[in-house]
Amino acid sequence: MNKTIVEDWEFTISVIRQNPCRMGFEVDDTFYCKYECPAGFCPKTMAVLHSLCEAARAGGDYTLLGGQAKNQIDFFCADGVIQFRLIANHIG
Repeated sequence: MNKTIVEDWEFTISVIRQNPCRMGFEVDDTFYCKYECPAGFCPKTMAVLHSLCEAARAGGDYTLLGGQAKNQIDFFCADGVIQFRLIANHIG
């Protein structure tokens, strides 16, 4: 594989509230990614995560979606049992 695009965003996704789920996530489990899917992340919730990451890459402001800051938003998994906190950081 030869990646030709240098990513200028990185994302931190942390579990902030849990209920039993198939993935076994627990509070403080943390995932990191740039463009790729985070290793071990829930495949059902990946569509939600991808949309939020794309919003940041396009210059979006998470406060317009109910986020706590321009680069931070809490969201639920596809099943509504896990709550995540996403933090987007521009590195380029």
